[in-house]
Amino acid sequence: MSATGRPPLTREEAWSLLCEWTRGEALRKHALAVETVMRAAASRYGPGAEAADTWGIAGMLHDADYEAWPEEHPRRTVAWLRERGEEEIAHAVSAHYTKWGVPYESALDRALLACDELTGFVGACCLVRPGGISTLAPESVLKKLKDRSFAAKVERFEISEGARLLGVDLRDHVSFVIETLRPHGEALGLLR
Repeated sequence: MSATGRPPLTREEAWSLLCEWTRGEALRKHALAVETVMRAAASRYGPGAEAADTWGIAGMLHDADYEAWPEEHPRRTVAWLRERGEEEIAHAVSAHYTKWGVPYESALDRALLACDELTGFVGACCLVRPGGISTLAPESVLKKLKDRSFAAKVERFEISEGARLLGVDLRDHVSFVIETLRPHGEALGLLR
């Protein structure tokens, strides 16, 4: 049970909210990609597979309010989660961008920061590579990170700071994200 006495938030409830608030296919696919990475991150960087649902929901919902209320992002999602007693997920969502100044208190908080922007950047790399995710190597992603004109809106600091706060080597983390996404490439639109 959550702090409000409700059963824990289910993936189906999270998906329903995401679809209600996010109409765009690209942002929905980003949400699914971050969910996929965060589910795997629960075992790699967190308490283990038993936390995969919580971590996956955090990944899925981190940008849920961005399309409908960009000026309020992520406050609407955080409030919605808190109303349901999902404080752990709410805090991680509130901390997934360093400039908001929210402290990183848990592995979940650090992992969401480390996985969000990098997952989006890996997706951008897939769009310009023959074969997409099926042939993408970490070295290619690291090279593109140095090219400020490529996917210029992606904040490189968020990627490097996420890896630093998580305590992982950036190359290893890039490899983890690619390998996690590769089996889901078709569903996530990462193949060419």
